[in-house]
Amino acid sequence: MEFTLLAAAAFSVAGFWLMLRWEAPRGNAAGCAVDLWDAGLTSVIAGLFVGRLTAMVTAGINPLTDPLQIILIRSGVSTTATVVATFAVFALLSRRDLIAAADAIAPSALAGLAGWHAGCLPTNACLGTESTLPWAWALPGSMITRHPVELYAALGLAVAAVVLAIWKQRGRPPIGAPASVALVAAGGVRLITEPMRISLDGGPVLLYAASVVLGGAGLVASYGAKRRRSMTRG
Repeated sequence: MEFTLLAAAAFSVAGFWLMLRWEAPRGNAAGCAVDLWDAGLTSVIAGLFVGRLTAMVTAGINPLTDPLQIILIRSGVSTTATVVATFAVFALLSRRDLIAAADAIAPSALAGLAGWHAGCLPTNACLGTESTLPWAWALPGSMITRHPVELYAALGLAVAAVVLAIWKQRGRPPIGAPASVALVAAGGVRLITEPMRISLDGGPVLLYAASVVLGGAGLVASYGAKRRRSMTRG
């Protein structure tokens, strides 16, 4: 048994913290009354815990009789349960300032997701389907080279996080737009990389597609609201 989830979680927390630190001098969280570090960390921990328990129960493991399996077993977490629980806890913690908090934490959330995927390095779980590309590599003892799909996802999410942070600073997007873009980026990156993952059920593609659709709808709504406010003032 290995502490694989803890290693991936450490990468995720590091990505989240680094983006918060990088954004802080730029004032990108201005106007948000929520402590983003506390709210984000609490939400992620609660989400991972719920996702881990869901994965255990689905696999037929009783967390009450075998609690150490929560952190030791390698079978992972339920993506859907983790996402739903994380969003629910964050919404509860920032309910009085939800939209502003979501906009403020959006780049850091993407950076945290990037760190989670990059956590495949210490766990040796980066590879997906077969590939002959120059940067593909094989597992020890195997001659079959494969896509480092988790690193693809980590890179895509990291780039999206940096671009979103810069856009927030320089582009002055309307309220709700950064959070919407983050949803599109998170779901879009997973949709693009999902076919390169080895999976019996194809992964939670509907969840990722819903993220893109909801994010796109939120982006349209935020710009529509901005336009209406401009017309009212004019």
